[in-house]
Amino acid sequence: MSVNNLKSQAHELVENLPANATWDDLMYEIYVRQSIEAGLQDADEGRLHSVEEVRARFGLEP
Repeated sequence: MSVNNLKSQAHELVENLPANATWDDLMYEIYVRQSIEAGLQDADEGRLHSVEEVRARFGLEP
């Protein structure tokens, strides 16, 4: 991601916070955004597990 794109997305994130937002609210929004983007990148790169694989790994019934 380019620096300009990151800055514009960060600016948009801050602008969309409510007027009474706290630093914790901002940090939570950043965390959620980062987690979603990491998950999407994993999916794009094929780092996925099927429901069946997860159930088998944790010993759950299908």
